Amino acid sequence: MRHLTVTARVVLGFLLVFLVSCGTGHDADEKYYLISTNIKIPYWQVGGAGLFQAAAQLKVRSEFAGPDTYDAKAEQQALQQAVQSKATGILISVADPALLKDDIDRAIAAGIPVITVDSDAPASKRLFFIGTDNYHAGQIGGQRLAKELNGKGNVVVFTIPEQANLKERLRGYRDALEATPQIKITRVVDMKGDSRIAFDTATEILGNDKKEHTDAFVCLEALAGKEVATVLSQHAVKDKVILAMDTDEDTLSWIQKGVIAATISQKPYTMSFVGVKFLDDLYHHKLSTLTNDWAKDSFAPIPAFVDTGSSLVDKTNVDALIAASKTVTSTTK
Repeated sequence: MRHLTVTARVVLGFLLVFLVSCGTGHDADEKYYLISTNIKIPYWQVGGAGLFQAAAQLKVRSEFAGPDTYDAKAEQQALQQAVQSKATGILISVADPALLKDDIDRAIAAGIPVITVDSDAPASKRLFFIGTDNYHAGQIGGQRLAKELNGKGNVVVFTIPEQANLKERLRGYRDALEATPQIKITRVVDMKGDSRIAFDTATEILGNDKKEHTDAFVCLEALAGKEVATVLSQHAVKDKVILAMDTDEDTLSWIQKGVIAATISQKPYTMSFVGVKFLDDLYHHKLSTLTNDWAKDSFAPIPAFVDTGSSLVDKTNVDALIAASKTVTSTTK
């Protein structure tokens, strides 16, 4: 009986070790990174919430890294630091694909899986891209713009030209507007990730409106829309159209007030949340190699692109979105 008790204790001990080691299935040194730029803006705060929620579920460590302002070189430094710290996996929203390509390739060569989110670096060796179909998002915006302008007008676009995702959005707008040749994009403004440039340029454009009339402002990233709306509101201008991007609180408020006609929503929370789950799976079920061109492999174990979706938000659905956003925010705090 004593022998049975000792044996039972030994078996129980092995079972406890097994359950502890397999209960999470994760190593103590696992750490996943989300790297971006402008990480303090509302859009990326939502993206960070997706990172932390996924990491909490998996019981792994995580870090949201990058500069507080738009700074591609500072983002590069954050990526280099993550690689040096032997990150388990990296999600990165690429501010400048040409600048970051070699660093992404070096991370892959070091055996660290890298997945781009939100903004891609397609010429790099990153494994795949998770984010918005930005061309489609641009088409959605272009179709709504044509409707708002009744097929005729001059348009100013605010963008960051080197970002691949914004290039695709502008291409989508241009293609959608081909059906309405009387709508012309008369100016494309490089706002360099600085909201003040959007504010100052919109003010300047209003001052020159009699000379070079502008009917609409298209904002391809999150910062510009609310700045342009502020300028128009301060000058009591009500005959111009604003199409924005993303769903931060101020943008949605301007939609409720009727100053912004519509915005295009993305899913930064989903990008980060799904991205961490992919990285975790890649760590525990390693690919035979990280350097294959999986996009051209008909039997690839990973996708080439994960579309997290986009949709139009205007006065008809803005209140419902705000209510849903408050629910998600309360559950991730």
